[in-house]
Amino acid sequence: MAIHPIEFRYGTPEMKQIWESENKLQKMLDVESALAQAEGYLGIIPEGVANEIKKKANIDYVTLARVNEIEKETNHDIVSIVKALAEQCEGDAGEYIHFGATSNDIVDTSQSLLFKDTIQVLQGKMVTLTRLILDLADEHKETVCIGRTHGQHALPTTYGMKFALWAEEIHRHMDRLYEVEKRLFKGMMTGAVGTTAALGEQGFEVHNKVSEILSLEPVSISNQVLQRDNHAEFMMVMANIATSLDKIALEIRNLQRTEIMEIGEKFDPERQVGSSTMPHKMNPITAERICGIARVVRSYVMAALENNPLWHERDLTNSSCERIIFPEACILTDYLLSLTVKLLKNLIFYPENIEKNLNLTRGLIMAERLMAELTRKGMGRQTAYAVVRECAIKANADQELLSDIVLSRNDLKDYLTVEEIEEIMNPHTYLGSAILIVENVLENSKHWF
Repeated sequence: MAIHPIEFRYGTPEMKQIWESENKLQKMLDVESALAQAEGYLGIIPEGVANEIKKKANIDYVTLARVNEIEKETNHDIVSIVKALAEQCEGDAGEYIHFGATSNDIVDTSQSLLFKDTIQVLQGKMVTLTRLILDLADEHKETVCIGRTHGQHALPTTYGMKFALWAEEIHRHMDRLYEVEKRLFKGMMTGAVGTTAALGEQGFEVHNKVSEILSLEPVSISNQVLQRDNHAEFMMVMANIATSLDKIALEIRNLQRTEIMEIGEKFDPERQVGSSTMPHKMNPITAERICGIARVVRSYVMAALENNPLWHERDLTNSSCERIIFPEACILTDYLLSLTVKLLKNLIFYPENIEKNLNLTRGLIMAERLMAELTRKGMGRQTAYAVVRECAIKANADQELLSDIVLSRNDLKDYLTVEEIEEIMNPHTYLGSAILIVENVLENSKHWF
């Protein structure tokens, strides 16, 4: 019976396939095969033996069911794989499997292969997401809306600015993923405490050759494990990605609130149900799911950091923890990317509400512009600030247009004409470099694709 929501509710087939038990077993068999090939190449074991091990190091021969059966007796996962592989090998080839290695050589190197496949999938999803966000930025670079700071109306901005900001953030995460690769994709075949002693003088050659066969970078030094600062870094990158997706979803949730309703996620009124008791509800469930699952991904960072300080050359405290956090973080981060793509593909805009909210404060959002124009006309900046603040407080208190308050003051008529005040109060013409900024982001993004 399924227990964990990843089994039936969360995750994508492509990422689950990477972390499913059969594929993890195959990656460990790939490492055992690479070890035999390296030793055969260097003359440590007979070449025919190495070829036989390579041939049988496949889940078509070494089944997960048989490995699990042996593990019930041995209570050791890697020994169970070695025994199951040995059973399938002809002649005495089975006697040479795993020669010179320790269990974590197999575990850590195979995990590097899993991380390699994982990051390839994540990068593909991030490219898809970035293209989608950039298209929205281009489409809405002139869609003027109210910008909010501290939850309060601040100044006009554009939806293009919002989207371009998100795209730039995803670009940085793509950089971080590329950067972490060189520290994460490591091969290790260094033995029980990292000295390669069991393989004698050829130990380091075997270590390097195994990594070459697997297209990994051989670690320059280890003890019994690849050091976990690299793994923690990867977990932090995924948590950072999850947090950016959380930010995107949170903004959309806020903008979909009934009293704002500028944008929102698509709702199918024919089939979708928002509430079991309130028939009118159309909830932002995709965005809320993104925000909720992002919390889980972030929570794994502390565990990953605590896996770095181990006793002496290694203890086992990281192992059980990593069996949980590695697959779950990778599966859930990938799922968050897929959900965010879905959310943005189905984003609905409500132009009338965008315009209504832009003018909700009756011109108060143009106070900064009014102050700046008064300063340009010769009024001191501090004086202009005080005058405009006085006008804004009165307009707010009396529920009047800021422009009407300004026009009623004789002391401002020497500085601004009626026509100039009308132009100042137009939020659609107070965007500064917003359109240029978005266009620069669009242009600078071309090298990613």
